[in-house]
Amino acid sequence: MDFKKLSVTLAVFHFTAYSLISYAGDESSYFGSRAEVQQFAHELAEREGLDENDIKTALSSARYLPSVIKAILPPASPNVKSWTRYRARYLDRTRIAAGVDFWRENAAWLKRAENDFGVPAEIIVAIIGVETIYGRHTGNYQTLSALATLAFDYPPRAELFRTELGEVFLLAREQKRPVTDFKGSYAGAIGLPQFLPSSIRRYAVDYDGDGKIDIETSPADAIGSVANFLNRHGWKSGEPIAVPARVFDPQRAAAAIAAGIVPQFNTEAFQQLGISADIPVAPDLPAALIDLVTPNAPTEYWLGYNNFYVITRYNRSSFYAMAVYQLATAIMLERNKRLGTQ
Repeated sequence: MDFKKLSVTLAVFHFTAYSLISYAGDESSYFGSRAEVQQFAHELAEREGLDENDIKTALSSARYLPSVIKAILPPASPNVKSWTRYRARYLDRTRIAAGVDFWRENAAWLKRAENDFGVPAEIIVAIIGVETIYGRHTGNYQTLSALATLAFDYPPRAELFRTELGEVFLLAREQKRPVTDFKGSYAGAIGLPQFLPSSIRRYAVDYDGDGKIDIETSPADAIGSVANFLNRHGWKSGEPIAVPARVFDPQRAAAAIAAGIVPQFNTEAFQQLGISADIPVAPDLPAALIDLVTPNAPTEYWLGYNNFYVITRYNRSSFYAMAVYQLATAIMLERNKRLGTQ
């Protein structure tokens, strides 16, 4: 039993239960009546030059969302990870076909993004596909309420979500929109590419030139924003993303896995650990050993290069990055097939 994760889950349960039991009144003022929320509003207003009463009024209108807490809690069996099951969620005919259609409909924007940022069109398409199936599932949670729920009723990540709660107020000021207007995922992510408010402010771009940044309804802005995000996190045009690997001695290879996802081993170093790439690449190019585990099945090994690591900056999971890479490959192959170039 993982007692650390169990204690975190119990802490969340007790904290939330205490908050709900100790609160009595109209649900709409659940946040507005709490001292820590009042303090948050005061500090945000002072730091960013916002109107404190406006912040308090908005937070008083926010609703506590139990479904948000339920969605973000770790799984009951956190150690049971399955690459095969995870992959099947994202590499399906629906996403592949929709990806080809999205590429066709937005070919000019994708080509421009490749030229401007050096990120391949298929990677941009795959990320938007994994995130929202090209805008089909962007989320219906009010962002203000979702972030307030996580900021004040989810202690394990309260610092992150209080930061994002502040960021959505700043985003509203910049976009001249009511802060209550934003909708997205249970974790506060918004639009086709599911950017958190801080990422919208840092990386989103007005790619269609209409005078506003709109990743919620503009495919062009979503495409440019994803490409800009990856570029700013170190994407290197023309370099490989990942290649299958062979591990001849899992015990020796454990050192490379333990080293983490940051690329730091060259071909010679991997050979000393009994690891080789199935496809030869530049021998001095650093890579990380990626292990994709499925219970009761052989582990799948890959070498992940710099661009694979960059994808994990979007979502810090090797499963996620590999799903994006493989979906991108599948979409490109299907597109070429339709175009008759395969």
